[in-house]
Amino acid sequence: EWIVEADARRAMRLEEAKRCMDVVARIGGTRIAAPPAGATKEPLTDLRRIAERYRALLELGDRMGVVPQVEVWGGSKTLSRLSEAVFVAAESGHPKACVLADTYHLHRGGSPIDGLRLLGPGAMFAMHLNDYPADPPRETITDAHRVYPGDGVAPLGDVFRILRDIGFRGMLSLELFNRDLWAQDPRAVAKTGLEKMRAAVRKALAG
Repeated sequence: EWIVEADARRAMRLEEAKRCMDVVARIGGTRIAAPPAGATKEPLTDLRRIAERYRALLELGDRMGVVPQVEVWGGSKTLSRLSEAVFVAAESGHPKACVLADTYHLHRGGSPIDGLRLLGPGAMFAMHLNDYPADPPRETITDAHRVYPGDGVAPLGDVFRILRDIGFRGMLSLELFNRDLWAQDPRAVAKTGLEKMRAAVRKALAG
């Protein structure tokens, strides 16, 4: 909850962020998601103040050796759109500022896919990948409706082609909150997910 308004609460949550960064660093990780947790139900509209808080989080990351990536959460009242996350990253004025996008959250928040074209290789180092069905509609779809890449209606072909065009060389990270998949063997889900991601990329970039 690096983003919240209350100073004391934010300071306490930065200590929690420090602990999480330490865990990431100890297992060899270099990046961590920085979603708008704590500001999902009420909108924080002053993006410049959010940028200041994101910079504080980045400066903590400098000391920990881990870079927080400001994450788009489509169902949130704050940072629900890619454009807002990009503004916060740019306005932070920190050289390591970057964003974390997600195919589901771009859809859920109504962000145009072509907005990704404004991101260069240094602006995004990972993207959460998943798919979603045509129903329920965008306004009521939830995390639980996420499905494997290629099993829904997401414009993954367009996404992959845009990522290629902007020189993206980061990680595609499968992210599913589907309880039907949670009930299955994790290794089988991971294997299937990897196969479907690879197939979706090959299909988009063929020729």
